[in-house]
Amino acid sequence: MAEGLRERKKRQTRQYISDVATGLFLERGFEAVTVAEIAEAANVSVNTVYNYFPAKEDLFLDRSAGVVDRLARWVRGRDLGESAARAVLRELREEVEAVSPRVGLMEGYSRFMRVIHEAPTLRSRLWSLRQDSHDNLRAALREETGAPEDDPLPDLMAGQICWIYDTVFASIGREMLKGRPPVEVSRETLQLLDEVEELLSERVLEYAVRAD
Repeated sequence: MAEGLRERKKRQTRQYISDVATGLFLERGFEAVTVAEIAEAANVSVNTVYNYFPAKEDLFLDRSAGVVDRLARWVRGRDLGESAARAVLRELREEVEAVSPRVGLMEGYSRFMRVIHEAPTLRSRLWSLRQDSHDNLRAALREETGAPEDDPLPDLMAGQICWIYDTVFASIGREMLKGRPPVEVSRETLQLLDEVEELLSERVLEYAVRAD
């Protein structure tokens, strides 16, 4: 269905407010900027800001919905004969090889990471988002394998797969904070992915293989 004028204007307004807020956060830090200052800079009311973003943290982490569903989407979209863990490893390798901003491989990412590291509320929100990602993945694994509710394996496997994802992102974040070139970090991350895969047991690597 084509996007209507009203929906497009709302989307554009939301994006503009987010962009203005992010610019202020990168310039002055998350804690130093108020919602009132964001509203003034975006030429909207404070109520308008809250209509689009229920909390201040949402202004900085405005693309979190796509992130918390990412692992579950990758697993549901795995290839025929491919397991859940191997699908995630493949998707991560493709993103890293492409030096993709979606995994933090871009100039300026260090500024984004510094804002998070300096703001306890943002770090807390990221922890909550990681838990949401785990929960979504666990639900996907349970659905994909037909595991009963009392089967602990989907939860255990979700933990292992989330560990893969978190390890890669933590490593990229640390290296980008040093101001290193994204291409250089990409090469090292590909080596890290190989090492991570070697550490996984066959049971993890062969769990939830798509049969049809």
